[in-house]
Amino acid sequence: MPDQQIHIFAEVLDKIRAASVALGADGLLPPGIDLSRVVVEPPKDASHGDMATNVAMVLAKDAGKKPRELADAIIAKLAGDDLIAKAEVAGPGFINLTLTNDAWFVALRRVLDAGPDYGRNVLAAPAPVNVEYVSANPTGPMHVGHCRGAVFGDALANLLAFAGHSVTREYYINDAGAQVDVLARSAYLRYREALGEDIGAMPEGLYPGDYLKAVGEALVSECGRALLGRPEEEWLAPVRQRTIDLMMVEIRNDLAALNVHHDVFFSERSLSSGNGGAVAATIAELQHKDLIYQGRLPPPKGQLPDDWEDREQTLFRSTLFGDDVDRALRKSDGGYTYFASDIAYHKSKFERGFATMIDVWGADHGGYVKRMQAAVQAVSNGKAELDVKIVQLVKLLRNGEPVKMSKRSGDFVTLREVVEEVGKDAVRFMMLFRKNDAVLDFDMAKVKEQSRDNPVFYVQYGHARGRSVLRNAREALPDLPAESSELSRVLARAPLERLTDAGELSLMRRLALYPRLLESAAAAHEPHRVAFYLYELASELHSHWNRGKDAPHLRFIIQDDPQITLARLALVQGVATVLASGLGLLGVEAPEEMR
Repeated sequence: MPDQQIHIFAEVLDKIRAASVALGADGLLPPGIDLSRVVVEPPKDASHGDMATNVAMVLAKDAGKKPRELADAIIAKLAGDDLIAKAEVAGPGFINLTLTNDAWFVALRRVLDAGPDYGRNVLAAPAPVNVEYVSANPTGPMHVGHCRGAVFGDALANLLAFAGHSVTREYYINDAGAQVDVLARSAYLRYREALGEDIGAMPEGLYPGDYLKAVGEALVSECGRALLGRPEEEWLAPVRQRTIDLMMVEIRNDLAALNVHHDVFFSERSLSSGNGGAVAATIAELQHKDLIYQGRLPPPKGQLPDDWEDREQTLFRSTLFGDDVDRALRKSDGGYTYFASDIAYHKSKFERGFATMIDVWGADHGGYVKRMQAAVQAVSNGKAELDVKIVQLVKLLRNGEPVKMSKRSGDFVTLREVVEEVGKDAVRFMMLFRKNDAVLDFDMAKVKEQSRDNPVFYVQYGHARGRSVLRNAREALPDLPAESSELSRVLARAPLERLTDAGELSLMRRLALYPRLLESAAAAHEPHRVAFYLYELASELHSHWNRGKDAPHLRFIIQDDPQITLARLALVQGVATVLASGLGLLGVEAPEEMR
């Protein structure tokens, strides 16, 4: 396992912990005191300094001291540190820290030394993680709603892997149940149509989209007229399986247009093969734990649904694990519920070595979260944790007006249509430039604009601008290496102490924050934080570049001062490196130039 990468926040945290241990040696803190709750993070208000720590707040009770008194003692231990310029007690006992300029020079050199690996492996305890995302029913092409979940899941997997986890990307194929039988009947009608039969309008209840015409033609190519005139019980299973296979090929192709790829495609139908299979075995195991019983559920609050039945059922004791009500495992016809299959599926994840599971679900699945988390607790004996990330709806617009539905799909705009119109990069970045649980307005005209109001353009332009500065610098410094890693090595030796302007120091602070940002985003399972950070970093670069137009002494390239030029190029290289890294995590290109 690679070593954990040290960054400036982790380094200051080590200093805070060392000061606490020293207080223990002085008898001011109990020996062996728990320091795991001590954190160092950016203050909410930048005027409070560069970093803030809760050390005195979380240790005061065990020390038997007032937080501010303990904070003063810790500050005394930090006096004279070469990275900490000032430490002050704030509020009830927080400590605000202001770092020396040397701290930011050290941070910039770390960017240059690490290159594309800056911020990688920041986690202290990496682990195997299963991220399941998309998992759309194979009944049609991907639509724009699936698109957001696909991008979110893929970026989250990228983030977790970069931070140090061992990540498996999984797609759960819903290839069992009534909806795939409906799909097979729809495909069979298209098969008959491909053989020349006039099938008229697609009957209500079947899938009307034109996308199944290609499936019908494929069935004709493979089976000829052999399926005609046979009873449904003979053709349903083979048509169903072949249709699912063909639809999954299309889904994979749709996802590939977004550069989304999965490691595992897990079949729901495989859970029930052979006398109930994994589902039956899972239910039997839960029964052995006395977590299954026969009983009646209370009626749902409000108006009763049409399919409500007041009957004795096979129930899982999900209320023992925090759910609102126990949950049914068998339907009235004796078959297993979807929930029963989902329990078996998540049990298989745990058996495959995943104690951390992340599921990315659509907005209509919010009511399903508690029961699934309860099930994971039950099948893992409390050893596994399920985090469900709900991805809210996408409102597709063009110049502020709702986009009409697609003819090809029948009733929705497909993922492929959106990608073909605005491009993969715009889709991926904008799907992440809002927190996953907030509704997203996606305007297909706005995301093609070349302006600050278009975040993906603004960030990509930041990277391209940095690369342009570095190319132009070779006119003044012709010996600069062209290869990026060699250039970083040379620039790491530049006199960074020449970087004293407030804008330059602010950019270095922002670069120093990147590993800490990745660490917190990975812990919270929130890749949108990376998109927000990149926009802020690009904004600072553009602002500083614009200052150089009015104040020539701030320009990146100073013809008669090669040393300040080298120092500023080191800063530009650092910014470009981090922008490229963050864009890569989001699955977005970092262009060398933009026209």
